[in-house]
Amino acid sequence: MSRVFAAELTWTGERFERDVRLAVDAVGKITAVGQELGAVTDRLPRTALLPGFVNVHSHAFQRGLRGRGETFPAGAGSFWTWREAMYELVTTLGPDAFEAVCLQAFCEMRRAGITTVGEFHYLHHAHPDAPDFELDFRVLEAAKAAGIRLVLLQSWYAHGGPGRPLAGGQRHFRTASLDAFWAQVDRLEKAIDPTTQSLGLAPHSIRAATPGEFAELHAEAQRRGMVVHFHAEEQPIEIDECLAAYGKRPLALLLDLLPIGPESTAVHATHTTPTDLARFAATGATVCLCPTTEGNLGDGISNLPDFLAASGHVAFGSDSNARISTLDEMRWCELVQRLARQKRGIVLDADGDVAPRLLHFATRGGARSLGIPTGRLEPGHWADFVLVDLDALELAGVPEDHLADALVFGCGERVIAGTVVGGRS
Repeated sequence: MSRVFAAELTWTGERFERDVRLAVDAVGKITAVGQELGAVTDRLPRTALLPGFVNVHSHAFQRGLRGRGETFPAGAGSFWTWREAMYELVTTLGPDAFEAVCLQAFCEMRRAGITTVGEFHYLHHAHPDAPDFELDFRVLEAAKAAGIRLVLLQSWYAHGGPGRPLAGGQRHFRTASLDAFWAQVDRLEKAIDPTTQSLGLAPHSIRAATPGEFAELHAEAQRRGMVVHFHAEEQPIEIDECLAAYGKRPLALLLDLLPIGPESTAVHATHTTPTDLARFAATGATVCLCPTTEGNLGDGISNLPDFLAASGHVAFGSDSNARISTLDEMRWCELVQRLARQKRGIVLDADGDVAPRLLHFATRGGARSLGIPTGRLEPGHWADFVLVDLDALELAGVPEDHLADALVFGCGERVIAGTVVGGRS
C-alpha cells in the first residue's frame, strides 16, 4: 500500500517549502513529489521534513569508549595513545557485547536523525586465534534491529604499518589472504537484507594495506560495482612512514597507483597538500570529514577551502562515535574553519549561504559517497526522512526562512522528532 506524507515544511534541497507531499510505495521508495498526490495518510503537523542524514564513516564498536580516555595522567595524549585504549577495548568484546554496543550506536544514530550509516568495519574476529568473521554478521543484525540503512564497508586490515606485522588488538582485524577476504564478502552478500543493506570495500589505510593489495582490492571492487573507502593522511606520522617506505605521501601514492573516481572516498585528508587535494577533487572522489572525532583526537583541521575551490565532494562521518550528532558535524565543519582562518562564512554556496551547503554534504553528499539512492526527496530514492519538531524550544521565535540556519548553528538532538527509513518509522 502506498503512503502520502505531508509535513508543515519540507526541505527541497535549497529551502523549506509548504504544501509539499511525498508519495511512497510499498517497497519504501518515493514515487512522486508535489502538491496534489491524493489523500494524505501521514500528516505531520508542526513538523519539518528533510532527507535523513547520511553518516558515511562509523566504527560502531568504538561507542564503547564513550567517556574513556579523557584523562591524561602522563601528560598530553595523542591519536596514538587513544589508539591503545581502543585496542584494549577490542580485546574485551565478545560477540554478544560487540553486537550490543553496535546496536546502541545505531539506535543513537536514529535518534540523531541519521537514517543511513556507512559502517567502516574492521573488527572481524572476537578471538584472533580462531578467526571466523562472526562479528561481520553481528553488525548486520545490529543494524537490522535498529532499523537503520547500512552500507557495510568491509575492511581489509593485514599489516600493523609498512613492513610491520599485526600486533596486540590489531590481530582481531586480521584478513589473512585476498581469497579468504573475497570469500567472506561473498558470504556477506548472501546474508544482507537487500532492502536496507549493501556492501562496499574499505582497505583500512596505507598502514594496513600494501600498495599492491590496494590495487588488487580496488580493481575487484570496481568489477563488482562497489564503493571504496579508506583512511588517508589523518596523522603526520602516517605520512612520514609512507614517505619512508614508498617515497610518496599516501594520497599521492594512491592517486598515482589507482584509477580513482567517484567510487572512492578518502576519510579525513587532514594533512593533505593543496596539490593532492586538487588532484583528488578532479577525479570526482569524496572526502569524508569527521569534525567531532578529528577535534577529539587532536588530528588537525582539513584544508576545506582549497578542496571546495577545486569542486571537491564532501560528506560527514561520526567516526569514533564519541558523540553522535550530524548537527554537530555540520556546525563544527564551518566553525573550525572560522577558528583557523579568523573569518566567518567558509562553506558558502553560490548565494552566500552556509547551511544549505552543509545540509547537502550531510544528505546528498553522503549518499553519493556510499553509492545508494537516498539523501534527496525525489522519485526513485528511498523514503528516508528526518523529522524536526517545530515547537522545540531551540526553534522558538525562528522565522521560517531562517530555519535551516537555526538547525545547523543553534540546535541539538532535542529538535529531532523522529526518523523514517524506507517509509517506516
